[in-house]
Amino acid sequence: MIELPKMNFAHLPTPVEELPRLSAFLGGPRLLVKRDDQTGLAFGGNKTRKLEYLAAEALAHGAQTLITTGAIQSNHCRQTAATARRLGLDCILVLSGEPPELPEGNTYLDMLLGAEFVWCSLEQRGAVLQETIKKAEQQGRNPFLIPYGGSNPTGAAAYAYALRELMAQEVRADWIVFATSSGGTQAGLVAGKALLEFPCQILGISVDEEAGYFGQVVANLAKEVTILLDNEKYIAESEVLV
Repeated sequence: MIELPKMNFAHLPTPVEELPRLSAFLGGPRLLVKRDDQTGLAFGGNKTRKLEYLAAEALAHGAQTLITTGAIQSNHCRQTAATARRLGLDCILVLSGEPPELPEGNTYLDMLLGAEFVWCSLEQRGAVLQETIKKAEQQGRNPFLIPYGGSNPTGAAAYAYALRELMAQEVRADWIVFATSSGGTQAGLVAGKALLEFPCQILGISVDEEAGYFGQVVANLAKEVTILLDNEKYIAESEVLV
């Protein structure tokens, strides 16, 4: 794999911890957890890895404003706002839902991080996002779109590298299991498995979409990741397990 340009604000490598009591309680196999809740920035999570690469791309394009979208309590939006603050950029969040009387949870943190809010319905989100980008361009704010969930080839590639990190920690696993939504993390892991010939199954647990949604979406994105990393691989839909 080639190395993509990246920022360095994630706390990496994240540790791998064994869960012996949970394994015993379930009467099942050895269980390990990769502590990507400890990636840092603004309370950790998988988006920190993705944003290291997306932020580098944004700066390479001369961005002054990061724009992204998500639900009202989106962790991705929180981490994008934190990235913008870290880099001295503006941040505009297009959030689906009704503005709360008092911000709470991630919305409160977004506010503390200096994000600007644009509110819309879920059905209008795509159109409002494009209008917001156009308005920022007209204002000379040099906007850069961070995709929903950070899930484009650049963002997803972070999890191909994460799988390489896991291999360097000499972890041998039969299954890697995680929550999946926009599909970027899963696509990166699937791409990494193909590129690194890592012998395991990659299983996403959907938090919103039906399982059938992911096959073609994740397979196509995983293939784009392998192309971006300069070693194109064919990814079959059957390899996308949800």
